Amino acid sequence: MAIILGGSDIAAAWTQRELVSGQLHGTLTLPEGEGQVPAALILPGSGPVDRDGNLPNGKNESLKLIAHALAARHIATLRIDKRGIGESREAAPREDDLRFGTYVDDAINWIKLLQDESRVEAIYLIGHSEGALVATLVAQEVEVAGVVLLAGAGEPAGKLIGRQLAASGLASTLKNRSDEILASLEDGQHVADIPPELAALYRRSVQNYLTSWLPLDPVRELAKLSCPILIVQGTSDLQISMDDAKLLAAASPTARLVAVEGMNHVLKSSPPGRRENLLSYNNPDLPLADHLVPAIADFIGAP
Repeated sequence: MAIILGGSDIAAAWTQRELVSGQLHGTLTLPEGEGQVPAALILPGSGPVDRDGNLPNGKNESLKLIAHALAARHIATLRIDKRGIGESREAAPREDDLRFGTYVDDAINWIKLLQDESRVEAIYLIGHSEGALVATLVAQEVEVAGVVLLAGAGEPAGKLIGRQLAASGLASTLKNRSDEILASLEDGQHVADIPPELAALYRRSVQNYLTSWLPLDPVRELAKLSCPILIVQGTSDLQISMDDAKLLAAASPTARLVAVEGMNHVLKSSPPGRRENLLSYNNPDLPLADHLVPAIADFIGAP
């Protein structure tokens, strides 16, 4: 592990510097001053999401905005590029070799790096979307001060995929075939005959990853935690519903649920309408939804 200083943004309320864990890169954002502060490791969602919350076809800067807003409230954050993404692209494994546990192991190594930071007094996890499940599994392995789940699924991935495909208007024959493929993969059985229309989801090279992910039940895994848990869910999220959040909240007596009115999946206040909601995924100028950052800061307990 190495630490590289310099080459980062500097603003009135915080400083940033690059951290490197092996071939993985991230940005540590520290509030100004020299005193100790709580810190949160921010874990991004599924797909090629970078440390700022951006996809190749969607720049929304949501995770970067969270980091800067929390720094203004005296909370440090470390946000990271996943393997194969952004500045961590050289660390990309072969797709056949990727497992869900790869992201869990990487997060644990980032925590070890945070533990060496002299200004960090307590470590929290903030997981967005699929990162919420990563955070849950990490907290089973490493003691943390608390876990924040942003737009996390309340059902296993197979059910979530089924819901999202149904909402997309997929033809019933393909939806039925998808259900059959999911059932096989959930049992650990690879599938050779994949319709071209479903290849992006189920191509052979990604099936090892899917068989490591699909059996995981977010509710069952969250119930194993004893640390404080904050669940934050937007009412305008097209991908994850309030029902998901309620399932998660019921999993643990230490969990607290905060519903943010009008917040969508990329943590922005969404205009009405599906089209307008999706357009916000590629609008970095939209601010974070009201009440999101105060809820997180209140949970972490910063002044």
